[in-house]
Amino acid sequence: MSVELPEELRYAIELETSHFSTKKLTKVVSDLSNRYRTIQTTKGKSFIKSKEDVYAYAAFRMPATFAAVYAALKQVQEVLADWNPQSLLDVGAGPGTVMWAATEIYPSFNSITLLEREEGMIGLGKRLAKYSLARSIQQAKWVKKDITDHWKTIPYDLVTASYVLGELSEQNKESFIQKLWSVTKNVLVIIEPGTPVGFSLIRQARKQLIDLGGLLVAPCTHSLPCPMIDDNWCHFAQRISRSRLHRQVKAGELSFEDEKFSFVAVSREKGKVIEGRILRHPQVRKGHIIFEICSSDGISSRVITRKDKELYRYARSLNWGSPFRSS
Repeated sequence: MSVELPEELRYAIELETSHFSTKKLTKVVSDLSNRYRTIQTTKGKSFIKSKEDVYAYAAFRMPATFAAVYAALKQVQEVLADWNPQSLLDVGAGPGTVMWAATEIYPSFNSITLLEREEGMIGLGKRLAKYSLARSIQQAKWVKKDITDHWKTIPYDLVTASYVLGELSEQNKESFIQKLWSVTKNVLVIIEPGTPVGFSLIRQARKQLIDLGGLLVAPCTHSLPCPMIDDNWCHFAQRISRSRLHRQVKAGELSFEDEKFSFVAVSREKGKVIEGRILRHPQVRKGHIIFEICSSDGISSRVITRKDKELYRYARSLNWGSPFRSS
């Protein structure tokens, strides 16, 4: 199912970038996109080099990041159905994408704090927030902070870090994750690109957080060693509708984009038990559906046929990332 940016955010982005010609913005987006893809070779360095880059980021990365965060938090909500977080801390916030997506899932927030080192991102984030209908976004607290340095804060109900680990040097990752967990009152969510490299970062974070006492919420259904082997990697995809501006700067004809991401969510309290999680798109065949499922038994293939009747009707509603029950 496709998601869309909140109308007020889409309008704000288009307004903020309106002083650029389409040709100019498309060129900056192309340059920034190339730099973003090679960020793993520039650890500890920002890929934002100019004011133009900040606007380009809003045009081409905010929708994709919004989609990933929205989808990840939806999985959290499935497991912790009665949880209504009051406070959010987003670390490495960029222009505030996470708070927009998180507020769509959890309108219960009354306190939001964002840590970001780039003044240009903070400035843009504050201007975009003025267009929000949510008071928590309008009144969000922005803190200029290099997250690789020492920083202190009170615990927050929900703590997030999206597309951040890939920017850190190896020696900073472990201490950074430990710091995130130490300021998490309830749930911590870490998101990275849905690539082998991104999944490797999530896999390391998963193991560390289990060792620190974190209880896995999503996407994992167990705390056993990750069963992914060889060149396989765990990731998900969320489709997001493209605005006119988004299509122009990406030179794309399709009305949507699929953001692939890997993530882990851990909690200090147990949630609903999920039997299995569907990996990859279900393969719909004549009279049967094939699922790849991750559970405490490992990764397995499950075929459900029309003969299963009620289970088959249930299976037809399942998607990549959906919880799975065998009966």
